[in-house]
Amino acid sequence: MTDRVYLRHSTDKQTNARQRHALKNLIEAGAPVYEDPARSSRVLSLNREGFRRLLDEAAVGDTIRIADAARLFRSVADVLELRPVLIRRGLHLKVESGLLSGIDLASDDPGTKMIVSVLAAVLEFQRDMISENTHEGVAAAKASGKRLGRPAALDEQQAAAVVKAYREEGVAIKALARQYEVDPKTIRRVLDAADARTVPADRVAEPDQDQAPAAPTMLDVPGLLAEHVRAKADSELRETLEGGRVIRRGQGHSVRVTAPLVVHRSLLAAAAELADNGATPAARKAYRTYAERIAAAEDKAVE
Repeated sequence: MTDRVYLRHSTDKQTNARQRHALKNLIEAGAPVYEDPARSSRVLSLNREGFRRLLDEAAVGDTIRIADAARLFRSVADVLELRPVLIRRGLHLKVESGLLSGIDLASDDPGTKMIVSVLAAVLEFQRDMISENTHEGVAAAKASGKRLGRPAALDEQQAAAVVKAYREEGVAIKALARQYEVDPKTIRRVLDAADARTVPADRVAEPDQDQAPAAPTMLDVPGLLAEHVRAKADSELRETLEGGRVIRRGQGHSVRVTAPLVVHRSLLAAAAELADNGATPAARKAYRTYAERIAAAEDKAVE
């Protein structure tokens, strides 16, 4: 029977020093250590690489040791998935300090089951309160005129010069990126913010009947964006997504769509709400990811 130490912290700005201190005796005694650095508690424990490795190496009767319960789970859903796995494998789970110290959280008796369920509900409430306070803080900062997020790579004057060079002089995105020593993605964001890459309606050429149709491009549409489009877009775009292949990635998924780039642009336009500041961080990330994939495919097509 082996004690196995599990450590996790949420961001790359945090450390596991406090956890290592709480579990110091076990670590110094040679207990194997498994870590999931910079891994959010929103990722279920069974989907974390370090914890999966622990389960793969653990034998019946081994004990998983954690500094506090929040290192392993912070939601009822996580507990409901985790406990049956530990029980089936004959593993124990113990918290080193606090009110829960000395209790085997993987025990299958009714009393432990009730304690763990209540604990998970409290931790989930705590996480939701932190999230709510963060949103309120962001709203207050915006109302007071503070600028949020990372400093812009290009100032307003540089951004205006980039838009002018692209629109009026036809300078390529990669050339602008080299000129300003930034990533091409930064140039694309500046151009998209100014709608510089949108072709005006009066400049769109009528389709040539003899011209070959645009070649289809295979791109992965983030699942969150795909669900948004399904709920709000027209039947044609919904059918495009229905014809795609669902790719599972951990808890999330994407839809692999093969279509002309103009169709991908239409899907992105149908989800424009996700780019707004009022959307969730996950929604904005999904929009940004898909936009960058389309932009990269467009750049490749003209090379």
